[in-house]
Amino acid sequence: MQISSHSTAGFLIVAFSGMMTASFAAPMRLSRRWAWENTWLVYATLALVLIPTALLMWSLPHPIAFYASLPPRLLLLPVLFGFGWGIAQVTFGLSIERTGMAMAFAIVIGLSSLLGSIIPLAVFHPEDLLGRVGIALFASAVLLGVGLVLFAQAGRERELLSASGSTAKRAFRVGILLCVFTGCFGSMINMGFVFGGNIAQKATAIGLSPEKATLAVWSVVLAAGFLPNLAFTLYLLSRKRTWDRFVQSPVRETLLALAAAVLWLFGMLGYGVGATVMGKFGNSLGFAVCMATLLLWSSALGQMAGEWRAALPSTLRRMRIGLGFIILSVVILGFSGLFRS
Repeated sequence: MQISSHSTAGFLIVAFSGMMTASFAAPMRLSRRWAWENTWLVYATLALVLIPTALLMWSLPHPIAFYASLPPRLLLLPVLFGFGWGIAQVTFGLSIERTGMAMAFAIVIGLSSLLGSIIPLAVFHPEDLLGRVGIALFASAVLLGVGLVLFAQAGRERELLSASGSTAKRAFRVGILLCVFTGCFGSMINMGFVFGGNIAQKATAIGLSPEKATLAVWSVVLAAGFLPNLAFTLYLLSRKRTWDRFVQSPVRETLLALAAAVLWLFGMLGYGVGATVMGKFGNSLGFAVCMATLLLWSSALGQMAGEWRAALPSTLRRMRIGLGFIILSVVILGFSGLFRS
C-alpha cells in the first residue's frame, strides 16, 4: 500500500491529537487553590458547552431553527448516549484522582475502544461478527483482558509500597472499579455519534460540509454529557462547601481548566480531521494510531508526574508489559476496520 503525502499528514495529525487528548488532565494536576469539583465544573462547562457551542454557531448559521426542524426521534438516542457518557466523564475524573493518569487512561481507553467498536457492529452489521472482523475483535478482547490484569496487578503492587494504611489501599480499589465502570460507559460517546448520523445528514442536506456537519452531532452528545457533570459537581460544591474556592486565584485556576478543555476537545476534533485526511483507512488505521499514541503518552506523563516513583523494577516491567498488551489490542481493533473497507 503506497503512502501518500495526505496519508502522512493525516497520520501526524492523528498522532498529535492523541497526545493532546492524553495531556488534558495534566493542567488540572497543577491546581493549588481549587478543589477537584471547582476545576472540573469549569473544565466541563468550557469543553462540553461553551467551546462546542461557539464552533457550532460558526459552522451553522441558525442552530436553534435547525434543531427545531429535526424530528425528536433523531435526537433521542444521541441525547441518551451522551448522558450516559457524561456519567463516565465524571467517574473518569475521579479515576484519575485515585489511580493516576497512566492507569486510568489504560483501563478506560482499552475498554471503551473495544465496546465502542463491538456494539455498533453488532447492531448494524451482526453478520460481520462471525467473519474476520469478529475474529479480530475476539483477539483484541483477549489481549485487552491480559493487559488489564497485568496493569492492575502492577498498580496494586505500587500501592502496597507507596500507600500507607487501609484507607489509601481501599481508595485505590475503588479507583480501579471506577476505571472499569468508566470504560464501559465511556464507549457511549462513540455510540452517540454513530446513532446521531442522521443529524449530520440533515446538516449536509442544508449545505454544510461533512466536517462541519459532525459538529451538529458533537454539540448534542456533549451538551447531554454536560448534565451529569453539572449535577455532580454542584452536589460536591454544596456538600463540601467549596464554593468560596472560586475566588481564590481565579485567573490562574480558570486558565488551567481552559487548557484542559482545549487539549481534550481539540484533541478529539483533531482525530476526526486527521482520519478524514488519511482517507479510506482513516477510521481504522487512524483509530489505532490515535489510541496507541494516547496510551503511550498518558503513560509517559504518569511516569513524569511521579506516579510510579515508588515502584520496584519488576512492577514497572509488569506495567509496561500490560501496557504493551493493551496497545496491541487497540492496534488489532484498528486493523479490524480494514476488513470492512
